[in-house]
Amino acid sequence: MLTDHETPSVADAGRLPPAPPGAHPERRMGALAGSAALLASLTACGGGEGPAGLVNSAVGSKSAAVDAATAGTSVSDAGRFLSQATLGYSRADLNALMASNYADWITAQFNAPTSQGHCDWLKANGYADTSFINSTAGLDNSLWRKFISSADPLRQRMVLALSEICVVSVLGVNAQWRQFSVGHYLDILEAHAFGNYRQLLQQITLSPAMGYYLTYRGNLKANPTTGSEPDENYARELMQLFTIGLYQLNADGSIKTGSNGAGLETYHQADVSGLARVFTGWNVDVSGLTAPYPPDYQMREMVNRASNYETGSKVFLGTTIAAGTPALDALNTALDTLFNHPNLPPFIGRQLIQRLVTSNPSAAYVSRVAAAFANNGAGVRGDLKAVLRAILLDTEARDAKLAASPSYGKLREPVVRFLNWARAYNATSPSGKWAIGDTSDPATRLGQSPMRSGSVFNFFRPGYVPPGTALASQSLFGPEFQITNESSVAGYVNWMQRVVAGSGAGDLSADYSTLLPLASDPLALLTEINQVLAGSQVSAATLNLIQSAVATIPAATSAGQLRRVEAALTLVLASPEYITQK
Repeated sequence: MLTDHETPSVADAGRLPPAPPGAHPERRMGALAGSAALLASLTACGGGEGPAGLVNSAVGSKSAAVDAATAGTSVSDAGRFLSQATLGYSRADLNALMASNYADWITAQFNAPTSQGHCDWLKANGYADTSFINSTAGLDNSLWRKFISSADPLRQRMVLALSEICVVSVLGVNAQWRQFSVGHYLDILEAHAFGNYRQLLQQITLSPAMGYYLTYRGNLKANPTTGSEPDENYARELMQLFTIGLYQLNADGSIKTGSNGAGLETYHQADVSGLARVFTGWNVDVSGLTAPYPPDYQMREMVNRASNYETGSKVFLGTTIAAGTPALDALNTALDTLFNHPNLPPFIGRQLIQRLVTSNPSAAYVSRVAAAFANNGAGVRGDLKAVLRAILLDTEARDAKLAASPSYGKLREPVVRFLNWARAYNATSPSGKWAIGDTSDPATRLGQSPMRSGSVFNFFRPGYVPPGTALASQSLFGPEFQITNESSVAGYVNWMQRVVAGSGAGDLSADYSTLLPLASDPLALLTEINQVLAGSQVSAATLNLIQSAVATIPAATSAGQLRRVEAALTLVLASPEYITQK
């Protein structure tokens, strides 16, 4: 068991972050040189393979389970909730939650208006000009705008989560107006983030972005003369990744096994081939448009072209679609079959828990969330509002004592860490351009950029286990560790240092007005940062070490006070106890 004076080790992954091996003093700059040495000492100390579960003793922690209808009585309770339910929160957001309660906050989020859609923003900012027809210009800008500034943080958290389950990457959309294609896909995720999963499946299936990305746009029926068969890409990934997974599941997410102890497969090659016949004939809708087509066709549902559609029977997963069934009817039957499959609630429910709360939810937690997915209490299946309530209000999400379990928590993915900072300190783009750009480079930026996954398997897989670690020996998952290495950790710390100081992310500018008055008192400064940025997760021992480094920066001038604030923020953002979301 780690003590309050130890730093969690990499071996405690799934809930504990890696020590940043690239954060050496010589890689730091200017006034933060001394702080960098502290960072190196923080990441080098401690060790061991026991649980962390540390809470900030400087501000207190509530260890009892919190009733869903009651506000957290401590700032740490409220901070933990907002860390799970948002992409970042401010002091005002924290105070507002403490004056309300979790259930009412969720309801208010369900009713919150949406900000301008991605495609509308792209048009309004001139990206429909033909000079942008073969580029992705504007997509990253609009994406960061939404994630940072939208006043519906739960919806945006859900959009990011869904984008990492039902993956489309602009890197694989081989079409003109890619920014509009992927922008429209994001608009779909946002529109259905609080809707029904069945309708979401319908919309993503008919979206040009998915049609291009998983190569069934223009998919042709079998040709007996040439021996060609329909493209099976979407049929396979729709089952494997978006709905039912590879193995039959119990209601609690555990894998069903046969007499030989091996997992029972959910589908076979014949099912893939049969389902692929459904996804023939579908193509983009350019009716009424003249080439070169404007971006509008990327915002329309795909339509079916009868000459390319397979009219024969289609057999998969024990379902037979009779020959002659119209294309849209066949598609609806296929999606209904997958939507009503018993695997779907635990398969998708567990992944949503992983994205929001913990990498290793208990079987009971998964079972409760799957039950809410299967029936929202009014006989409706797939209600994502009910699923979100079940995830965020579950005892396993709210009880700080349970959060201290060795298997609890998750590594904050790099994008979320950046957004935590941006939303905590009301970052804005004075020019309105949000020119943060592609943050994929692990050596110089985040090693991750939304909608730029290298494959349909997302940046990291839900079942990833870092090899050769205590995680592996304990059969625990650590999805985000798949993009965590020496280069990415150093790149993240160095880039965030620049971003915090006002460079490296376009003209993005943060508001430190809540922090500057505290700069003369390093402990008060760090306590505020801990509460607002880190959900009160950084231990008193770590805060004391960071305090010693921050105090070495002279604060007699306004410039010195700003440097103290920047140093404190950078070191908290780099600390293992922050990078772990508990």
